[in-house]
Order: sequence, then C-alpha cells, then structure tokens
Amino acid sequence: MKAAIVGSGFMGRVHLEAVRRLGLIETHVVRGRDEAALREALSDPAIRAVHICTPNAQHYAMAKAALEAGKHVLCEKPLATSAKDAEALAALAGARNLRNCTCHNLRYYPMVQQMRRMREEGELGEILVLQGTYSQDWLLYDTDWNWRADSNQAGPSRAMADIGSHWCDMTEHVTGLKITSLCADLQTFHKNRRRPKAEIETFGGKTLAPADYEAVQIDTEDFGCVIFSMGERARGAFTASQVSAGRKNRLSIEIYGARQSVAWDQEQPDELWIGNRNTANQLIVKDPALLKEGARGFADLPGGHSEGYDDTFKQVFRRFYESIENPAAAPEYPQFLDGLRQLRILEAELRSHETRGWVNVPET
Repeated sequence: MKAAIVGSGFMGRVHLEAVRRLGLIETHVVRGRDEAALREALSDPAIRAVHICTPNAQHYAMAKAALEAGKHVLCEKPLATSAKDAEALAALAGARNLRNCTCHNLRYYPMVQQMRRMREEGELGEILVLQGTYSQDWLLYDTDWNWRADSNQAGPSRAMADIGSHWCDMTEHVTGLKITSLCADLQTFHKNRRRPKAEIETFGGKTLAPADYEAVQIDTEDFGCVIFSMGERARGAFTASQVSAGRKNRLSIEIYGARQSVAWDQEQPDELWIGNRNTANQLIVKDPALLKEGARGFADLPGGHSEGYDDTFKQVFRRFYESIENPAAAPEYPQFLDGLRQLRILEAELRSHETRGWVNVPET
C-alpha cells in the first residue's frame, strides 16, 4: 500500500518513522502547507491513504480534499479549528465509506490500555474522581515561539487544543464516561511574544539572540484549568500548561474508583500505580505477559524493554492500515467522531471562560 504524508515538520517526521516501522507501507512525503501541495498525491491512484500533519488551520481543507479524492485519511489533532468543520468531515467520511482517524495516539501506551481493561473488568468499581494535568515548559519564555502561538495557523485555542484535548480524550477512553459539563479558566501569561525572524522547528529556538526576534501579540492561552462533571456522580479537575518549568511532556492522570485507584504519568510510561484502601498499594511495570489480555496487543516488546511516545503512533497506524485492508473490521482507533468530540469539549471550555460560568458539553 502507498500513503502520502502531508507536512515535513516535527509531526510529519514522527508519522513517517512510525509508518516505516510497520514495514508494509510505501510513503510519499508532501512538502507544503496548502491544497496545491496535495494535488499530485491525490491524483495518484496508488496512494490509498493520506496523513495530514500540517498546522491546524489546514486540516479541514486538506482532509476534505483527500476524502473527496477517495483517500482514507488519518489527521493530526485537532481535527479542525471548529466543531462545525469537524462535523462536516465526519459526515463526509461516513458518506464516502472511507476509513478516518484522528490521531489521539496517547491512548495507546500499554499501561493506559491496562487501566482501561481494569475498569472494564470492574476492578476500579464506580468511578468517583478524576484528576490530572498535561504540563510542558517549551513555551515558558516570551522568546519561545512556534506556529501554535499564531491563532491564524492554530485556531482559537492553544494549550487546551494542543494538549488538553489529549487529556480529555484519554480520560473518556479509559473510564468509558463522557464529560457532560465543565467550568474553565484560561490564562495568557505572555500577551506579547517575540517571534524569530526565521522559521524554527517545534521545541526549538532556545539559542537565538535578541536581534533574531520581532514582537507579536498573542490571543491564545498558555494555561487552562477545568473542573468538570461526568454524569450525575463522577467529578474531576485538570490543568493544561505550556509554561511549567521542568515539565517536558507530563500527561498525568489519576482515576479514583470506589474499589481501587490508578495513576499514570507519560514521563514514566512503563509504570502504573494502583491504590488500595485496606491493602498495600502497588507499582507495576509493563510486561506484556502480565498485562490484561485486552492490553497485551498494545505492547510489542517484552518486560524490561521500554515502549514510549513513538510506539503509540505505530500502534494507531497498524490498526488504521489493517482496517483498510479488511473492510469488515471494526475500527480500533479514534475516528473523526472522536476528533469532533474533543472540539465540542474545547468549544465548551472557551465558552465557559468567556461567560465565567458552567457550560454543558453537547453529545457527539
């Protein structure tokens, strides 16, 4: 099978490496950020799937063009910059009967799947409380810059769209519950940033001199905190931050059930903490032979061999391409409807911040 990867920046390279590791897909990299760059790939009948790894503002138009050309589409999150556009993409993919994936890859760490299977088997009991954060430090200084800080390229939200959406997707995926209402407070600490005069790579730009910058106004958030309800009983709170010194990529999630609790941290991905009330707590380390049956398939290496961020992409892509080869297979990956779901949550967060109150999250 042949696939096109649109975008050659950080995410494009991550996708390219993960696809190559599958060993079954021939890749064609499209270097460009507009629809014109897609035309050659979309006209090639040998290309059956398209990965969209461009800035957020290009996702809708590129995904739409690929679907209309009859290609299966795997798109980086957020799926679009509005729920309206995401809904249109989900409807188009369904109408064309094409495979579609929103790349919420962080679901697919083995220990995250272990938490999910523990919940499915009733070991946690009723879910009561959820807490956590997604914290990074790569935009801590006003001289730190990335296209995500430009709302024309990234959309109306930054921290909540870029990393907060991963936390919410993981929470709903693991618990099987839906966020039904929320109250959010967002903060932009750097109202102005200094943008490098030359283009820099994601997570780069740490050694530039003062003369290398120009001042720009910022209208997206560096930080957000949310309290939320999941139905009648479960309650939770989380933060998303891109200005937390020392935190490189810390997605931390704590799920407290009536029987047991679990906690996981992306910066220590092979470890899972299990909390008990009347017996000793546990810290287990990833070993496929000892994982729940439903979680084993998300670990390819034996115990003592770490599996991390890049491996989560491989797990998503494997399942995406297997579903293309087998039209009867149920998709075992996040679809466009999951991307739409996160945009509905995001828009509720933005509306809550603006109105300074609680907002209900529409069902998808």
